[in-house]
Amino acid sequence: MSKKCIDPVVAEILSKVRPTPMTLGNGMTDDEKIAKIAGHFREIMITMGLDLDDDSLKETPNRVARMYVSEVFSGLNPGHFPKMTSIDNKLNYDSMVTVKDISIISVCEHHFVTIDGRATIAYIPKNKVIGLSKINRVCKFFARRPQVQERLTKQIGDCLTQVLDTQDVAVFIRAKHYCVVQRGVEDAASETITSDLRGAFLEDSRTRAEFLAVAGR
Repeated sequence: MSKKCIDPVVAEILSKVRPTPMTLGNGMTDDEKIAKIAGHFREIMITMGLDLDDDSLKETPNRVARMYVSEVFSGLNPGHFPKMTSIDNKLNYDSMVTVKDISIISVCEHHFVTIDGRATIAYIPKNKVIGLSKINRVCKFFARRPQVQERLTKQIGDCLTQVLDTQDVAVFIRAKHYCVVQRGVEDAASETITSDLRGAFLEDSRTRAEFLAVAGR
């Protein structure tokens, strides 16, 4: 599997998004990454005392490696950035556009366990609008990498500000962190809420209140 070619427009958008801590110089293809991760994960399982000759376990290193590269952490590859064609705002629509309860599935970068939540995204169009599903795809792209919720919230805001060419963007995420549920304090009830309010959502109290009411804060 070869690397996807990075579109210059995508590269420009991502250059304006605050980065995930990572190195870009390993030069490995997806197949090479999968092979290497599988080998390392096999050693982890052996160290844990698991029997990799068992028919239920023997393919687990390969399954985990493929899952990491092709699914769970696919957002680390900028070639997977969704196509983000915008169209002219011919209707001159200038009220809030909101997409609510977008599914957020990510992985905590501190313990590599699940972050499970919902996002509400809003913007006020100026010259451009995009298809509503594109907002969901932006959320999925940035969620599919090791994350902290605060960075994820800001990355989505950074990206949409560039794509929509407006500062009037708001992001609200409510999520359950399984590093809190499964370990440490073992609290299954608490949630984490983060928001990123820009432009009118930050400066206009009525716009801010309208958005937060819709988001269900």
